[in-house]
Amino acid sequence: MERQEMIDRVSKEMPERRWRHTEGVMATAIKLAERYGEDPERAELAAILHDVAKYWGIEKQKSIIVDNGLRGDVLLYDKELWHAPVGAWVAEHEYGVEDKGVLDAICYHTSGRSGMTKLEKIVWLADYIEPGRDFPGVDAIRTLAESSLEEALLAALNATISFLAAKEKKIYPLTIEARDSMQSANKGG
Repeated sequence: MERQEMIDRVSKEMPERRWRHTEGVMATAIKLAERYGEDPERAELAAILHDVAKYWGIEKQKSIIVDNGLRGDVLLYDKELWHAPVGAWVAEHEYGVEDKGVLDAICYHTSGRSGMTKLEKIVWLADYIEPGRDFPGVDAIRTLAESSLEEALLAALNATISFLAAKEKKIYPLTIEARDSMQSANKGG
C-alpha cells in the first residue's frame, strides 16, 4: 500500500485530535530515527499505524486478541494497552505490512518490553514525547532524547510506572521488564 493511501485510511480510523497526535509521532519518530541511526521510513511506517485500532470498540479489540492468539495476558490489564497488539495485527493483515520489526514496534508501543530494538525504542519514545504531549516532565525527557535515546526512554518508563502506581493501576509486566532492562543496560545492572 502506498504511503498516502495508508495515511488516508488510518486518519479515518480516529478523531482529528488523535490524527494530529499521530502526525506528531510520525515527525518525532523520523527525527529520532535520523539521530540514532534507524531507517526513518520504517520509523514513520510504525508511527502511522501505531494507533490504527485505538478507537475501535473494546469488544472488537478483545475479539481480535482472542481469535488470533495475540498477547492474551493484556486482557487482564488496562484496556488502553489492547490497541497495540491489535494494531500490529491490523497492520499486517489489513495494511500488508510484512516487516517484523515494524510490526513489533507497533505491538509494543504502549508497554515496551525487555530487550527492545532500536526501532521499538524510537516509536515508544516518539509516542511519549511528540510535540502535542503536555504533562509534567515531558520537556525534560524531550531534552534527554536529544542526546540519549536510552536515557530518555528509561526516564519515560520510570515516569510512566510512577504515574500508574500513583493512580493505583495495575502495571503490565512487560513495562516493568522494559524499565528493568533499560536500567540494567544504562546503569550496568
